[in-house]
Amino acid sequence: MINPSVFYNQELNKHQVEVRSLQKRILLFSTLRLLTFITTSVGIYLSFQNWQIATVLGLIGLGVFLLLLSKYTDTKAKRELHKALVYINEEELKIASGNFHHRDTGLQFQDPKHFYSLDIDLFGKGSFFQYINRTMSSEGRLQLASTLKANNITQIEERQEAIKELSKKTEWIQHYAATAKLIETETPAPKIINWLKNHKPYLPKHMKWAPLLFVVISISLLALAIFKILDIGFFGYWLFAGLVVTGSYLKGINILASNSDKTKETFKQYASLLLQIENESFASKLLQEKQQLIESENKKASAIFSEFSKHLDALDNRNNLIGAIFGNGYLLSDIKNAFKVEQWISKYAHKVEDWFEVVSFFDAYNSLGNYAFNHQGHVFPKISEEKLVIKAEALGHPLLDQNKRIASDVTINNQEFFIVTGANMAGKSTFLRTVSLHIMMANVGLPVCATSSSYSPVKLITSMRTSDSLTDDSSYFFSELTRLKFIVDAIDKEPYFIILDEILKGTNSTDKAIGSKKFVEKLVAGHATGIIATHDLSLCKISEELNEVKNYYFDAEIVNDELYFDYKFKKGICQNMNASFLLKKMEIV
Repeated sequence: MINPSVFYNQELNKHQVEVRSLQKRILLFSTLRLLTFITTSVGIYLSFQNWQIATVLGLIGLGVFLLLLSKYTDTKAKRELHKALVYINEEELKIASGNFHHRDTGLQFQDPKHFYSLDIDLFGKGSFFQYINRTMSSEGRLQLASTLKANNITQIEERQEAIKELSKKTEWIQHYAATAKLIETETPAPKIINWLKNHKPYLPKHMKWAPLLFVVISISLLALAIFKILDIGFFGYWLFAGLVVTGSYLKGINILASNSDKTKETFKQYASLLLQIENESFASKLLQEKQQLIESENKKASAIFSEFSKHLDALDNRNNLIGAIFGNGYLLSDIKNAFKVEQWISKYAHKVEDWFEVVSFFDAYNSLGNYAFNHQGHVFPKISEEKLVIKAEALGHPLLDQNKRIASDVTINNQEFFIVTGANMAGKSTFLRTVSLHIMMANVGLPVCATSSSYSPVKLITSMRTSDSLTDDSSYFFSELTRLKFIVDAIDKEPYFIILDEILKGTNSTDKAIGSKKFVEKLVAGHATGIIATHDLSLCKISEELNEVKNYYFDAEIVNDELYFDYKFKKGICQNMNASFLLKKMEIV
């Protein structure tokens, strides 16, 4: 078993050393380029009287300069990759120490009407998403958020196997993330996909041969002029013919070039991510399926993306004024490059969405694999079809400090309903979120914070936080009733694990007690499974009437005039409440 902190420190040191080494090489290549330029200039100056020698020196100098420039560019790209890896390992060490509140909160994915995301702190500051998210693209973040919100209870074991496999490929995950981090996308993937799918070709098919014809004619006219068979003027006038032909398609080419310019870097970088996926070996079924999506063509997706990137680069060269005039006049270069881009779009536009989805999938699932690597003491729930829903030993909340976390053994069978009572701050709400996270994480395929877990898959639905809405002109009580109606309608269609925290808070205590009792009775009559936390001890009497209802509690004690919590989940009904004690202790009353 690899210790994550040791691994991250080793990787951090390794990449820091590599960054320093590459920085020295960059400086060396910069110096050599300058020396090459100076040496070549001096050589040409000294041999200027002999143009043959000056030309040879100039060509040699240019060749060496371009070679050094290529080496400089490649080395700089490697340095940026290693700098990204330094950042990734620094972040992992920060997060391991509990410092993760500066990261993306994912609040854009929050949905108050979702089955559970608002209640269990799935998004927001200090949220599970903020803690687990390692994605490097907006599409990957969306995919991760959708995975956490999916409430999907099918194929859990396939997801577990995929996450287990990725947890053993930490270096590959980091290299993938570092490459993705270098992508500077000007246009989001959905917009690119929409452009490709809706692009209507404007160049007719016969224009495929027009550039070749113009090249042949241009070379012929130049050759005839050199051999003085035709006047050089014919070659000069031919330039305008090419410009006229190009001009007739200029509007369409400009639109295509504008869209291409915004996407070329995305395709260049995505090609490198696809190449990493293609070159990696996967054993789990889910990862193999995703890999096969990008290997279904005769050519690899990475090669197809690279090819498109080159076509886009070629089209972008039209921004060079001299090249644009002579290239279009004699070679119809804009038409040739635009035609290649359009042919690529016609051939592959329908596949791009799949390829982008695979890149986003790995961006998201790498976060899940990374979580499993960081929490090797957690367990993957054993998927069971038995009567029990959850049987977990030492179940705790994964975001709490493990040195302070108090774990509980929890067993709840199908169609059992727990009523949990307890003093303020005794741990009821944390317990509800702990059980909720167990269900959500188990459904995703993640390991859960427990020493053992047996789990029968079930969808989760909660009502723990409700607020009034000025926008909808609804009161707190009406909002709560709306949420409870949402739950009732949902469980009429399929089974859910229901988690409720102090329902009907918006009404008086007598009405609340009666309403809560009737609501729990309705849930039990509907064969529901779940937990409700409450301060209302009268609700516990339902257990005397219904065998499916069990009472549990969290206790509080006053020891030496100080309030003490043990945060232990116990069977029975709480007898010690603490509101009046706290009011007196804090000198409020």
